[in-house]
Amino acid sequence: MNLTPEALFGLTGKIAVVTGATGRLGRVMARTLATAGAQVWLVGRDSSRLDELAAELLADGLSAVAARCDVTDPDDVQALGVALSVGPGRVDVLVHNAHVGRGGTLATARTEDFAQAADLALAAFQRLLAATRDLLVRAAADSSPAVITVSSMYGLVSPRPSLYASPEQVNPPYYGAVKAGLLQLTRYAAVELAPQGVRVNAITPGAFPGGGDPEFLKALGEHSPLGRVGSPEEIATALLFLASPRSSYTTGANVVVDGGWTAW
Repeated sequence: MNLTPEALFGLTGKIAVVTGATGRLGRVMARTLATAGAQVWLVGRDSSRLDELAAELLADGLSAVAARCDVTDPDDVQALGVALSVGPGRVDVLVHNAHVGRGGTLATARTEDFAQAADLALAAFQRLLAATRDLLVRAAADSSPAVITVSSMYGLVSPRPSLYASPEQVNPPYYGAVKAGLLQLTRYAAVELAPQGVRVNAITPGAFPGGGDPEFLKALGEHSPLGRVGSPEEIATALLFLASPRSSYTTGANVVVDGGWTAW
């Protein structure tokens, strides 16, 4: 067996779509897939940030397309599907990573917060699948296309309020609720799409904070067995495994990258 990196994880000639591409994890995921050889369609709501990221990747000799799309807007998602259809004509990797971060508790969360979170995590995933399903199936004719959702450790366990300085900073209840729902929707999609050769898996990141108070980060890290928070780059290997055709017999799985947080 050829065990070179290209043979194991190479995505040369593949088309990848990453939602939430300009976010903390999204940027790393987009660069990881592009470095592996894929043409990455960068999806997000802010055109200027998408153009900036695309320019960075292109300057490094990578292939990227800025594709402005609000995944909560059905018309935008449909237009994205059309653009992919008349462009590359296939999708080999679809990463659903869109996320908006807020704080809150049961006492402060509003009904509309739950609805908006569900729309972004769950309904948007359904829209994306509807817009790209035929393109994923087309890729299955000569490869093993992968759909990858991004959940959270808080879809498996509750946040610890004592770690946060104020109720406004606590990870809100609707975030974990919809991320748990996304794991179930991932399993559902995996079963439905398996006969068509499309794999659907999830990655569940742990504590990957985007900076902040050093004392808070220290306390957060101490609650994982490895004793530290993660860096976005540590998600890359799990992503490549699930995106690569080498994981062709893996579907309906949840790869947890959390430093052991959910192990105790």
